[in-house]
Amino acid sequence: MTKDVEMAARNGSNGAVAGEAYYPPPPAQGGDVDVDDDGKQRRTGTVWTASAHIITAVIGSGVLSLAWATAQLGWVVGPVTLMLFAAITFYTSGLLADCYRTGDALTGKRNYTYMDAVASYLSRPQVWACGVFQYVNLVGTAIGYTITASISAAAINKANCFHKNGRAADCGVYDSMYMVVFGVVQIFFSQVPNFHDLWWLSILAAVMSFTYASIAVGLSLAQTVSGPTGKATLTGTEVGVDVDSAQKIWLAFQALGDIAFAYSYSMILIEIQTR
Repeated sequence: MTKDVEMAARNGSNGAVAGEAYYPPPPAQGGDVDVDDDGKQRRTGTVWTASAHIITAVIGSGVLSLAWATAQLGWVVGPVTLMLFAAITFYTSGLLADCYRTGDALTGKRNYTYMDAVASYLSRPQVWACGVFQYVNLVGTAIGYTITASISAAAINKANCFHKNGRAADCGVYDSMYMVVFGVVQIFFSQVPNFHDLWWLSILAAVMSFTYASIAVGLSLAQTVSGPTGKATLTGTEVGVDVDSAQKIWLAFQALGDIAFAYSYSMILIEIQTR
């Protein structure tokens, strides 16, 4: 009894000391709800559902801009940058997967969020620093999705206008309106209870991701085999020919941002593991 009280005092009410294994109490018996080792409802995630979540995050809207980004950076810097970001994502994702449980990989305390994992291993100043970077990353990604969604919706509207009224028609649209509509829709869905339990939504999103990525590849191949597609260089767009120096720098940074945006799924990896 004394030993149990001492361990409870050291571990706190819910977790373990940083770096030590946490051994939760056995699941309650006799209840109607099947619980996991942490007392929560037993997780039903499988390899297929986890893969659907990851595919949805990886093959997101950012993938569609990778061809443009490579064209801006060139055939040397472009692929090297893609491989560099892929290596960083692979490393950070493996690190996060290992940090899901504190201490023992099978029986250690579960970390339900990114900040829980950081707090289990690092000191308070380091937790604050990682938290700032994480939330800046989340805000930046949210802004990127908002801009991408609004521009895409505006482009569809403009294409339909040109198709209906001809190329000479005035089909200008305001992206701001689509951003507001997108934000309102996001606020609405964020209030839906247990929205994260809609497993079929991730399956649908994964199918959609494969679909529009396949359409993009098909259109690119069709354009390639149809005839001349323009000159591509090892250094991307040429200063003095395609753009000036200021535009070259701006487009290069924009291309780097698009590539970083396409590798953003590691921020939700721990959340996927908790399902």
